[in-house]
Amino acid sequence: MSLSTTTRRRVHRAWYVAAVAFVAILGAAGFRATPGVLITPLQDEFGWSTGTISLAVSINLVLYGLTAPFAAALMDRFGMRRVVAIALLLIAAGSGLTVLMTASWQLLLFWGVLVGLGTGSMALVFAATVVDRWFVRHRGLVTGILTAAGATGQLIFLPLLAQLAEGPGWRFASLTVAAAALAVVPFVWWLLRDRPEDVGTTAYGDRAASRSEANEHSEGAPSSGGGATQERKTANAAVRAVTVLAMAARTRPFWLLAGGFAICGASTNGLVGTHFIPAAHDHGMAAPMAAGLLAVIGIFDIVGTVASGWLSDKIDPKVLLGVYYGLRGLSLMVLPGLFAATTEPSMLIFIVFYGLDWVATVPPTVALCRRIYGADGAVVFGWVFGAHQVGAAFAAVGAGLTRDHLGAYDLAWYGAGALCLLAAGMSLAIGHARGR
Repeated sequence: MSLSTTTRRRVHRAWYVAAVAFVAILGAAGFRATPGVLITPLQDEFGWSTGTISLAVSINLVLYGLTAPFAAALMDRFGMRRVVAIALLLIAAGSGLTVLMTASWQLLLFWGVLVGLGTGSMALVFAATVVDRWFVRHRGLVTGILTAAGATGQLIFLPLLAQLAEGPGWRFASLTVAAAALAVVPFVWWLLRDRPEDVGTTAYGDRAASRSEANEHSEGAPSSGGGATQERKTANAAVRAVTVLAMAARTRPFWLLAGGFAICGASTNGLVGTHFIPAAHDHGMAAPMAAGLLAVIGIFDIVGTVASGWLSDKIDPKVLLGVYYGLRGLSLMVLPGLFAATTEPSMLIFIVFYGLDWVATVPPTVALCRRIYGADGAVVFGWVFGAHQVGAAFAAVGAGLTRDHLGAYDLAWYGAGALCLLAAGMSLAIGHARGR
């Protein structure tokens, strides 16, 4: 076998980077899965209201979102490896320190601020940055796979955390998350690299760059790619993030994308992710069983998100978003009538359907940001994702207050369903992307 044949068959370095990114996002997802599991135990031990605990969740969600655009710029300035490693350490510190809590303000600090900053520094913006730097081919597919890492983390952690919270106690659940986040740090530092040129290669599928590089080497000319990279690295991360926001905010697609994604966050992380378990508990369902249903959502979310990534390479992303939001809204309208003490077939159908649709919105949203805003697409998506988490925060608090004052979550489910139908219309109104 010739050397050239061996080289062609060698696995591209981009796939190793994607693999470690998947593991890192999976590790961060551990604490993202805990709010719904811990609400009832914290109420039982400290007597805190649903609204108080939901406020900590909302701070977490807001910081998770608003940190994202700055994290994208920080990854340009300091590199993905450093930012992601520090983010995982913040998650571990926040989740570990919760075991020492004695007052509600400590919940806001540890669970809200530290973990919010840590998870906001990676997750979906991290995925978008990896895809933009390391892939030209299969971008939609890889975006779907990395997005599904969060669902995989939920699938792994939720049943375990629910059992720990019911058995040894919620403190064991928090320490488990801290240990999982710490375990990922060595893999990130060892295997993750910031850009293809750092290891002497090009992005996967970038044949034009490969030919240009070959010509430059053959002619003895210096590569021109390093100048642009260095310029990005020396730019002030905060200034770039704000500058990109100012540019994007002058365009109509940004507000449609951000508005739709805010509703996406409200109907997933903020409402279902935070309040599904206590809502099921209100109807007599045991917390581990409800957590198991959320884990099933995680299973089908993997399928739905990867499929959505594949479809985003073939179908107009705005059409996909319109379909996803519309179907999600209709499903939320019927959810209040499905809760029961046992798992009925109708609830299982909802769980499967909602799982397929959970974050299927991410790949087409990333694709639209990339098409419309080009090289600034990852930072723009960071701000759009910030809107996602602001929407999630409002939903987390709003649903908690609804439960406290009305004694049930029904109004929250119906309201979220109506908003999703609005998001479907907003997505279809985005129009054709510039430069398409």
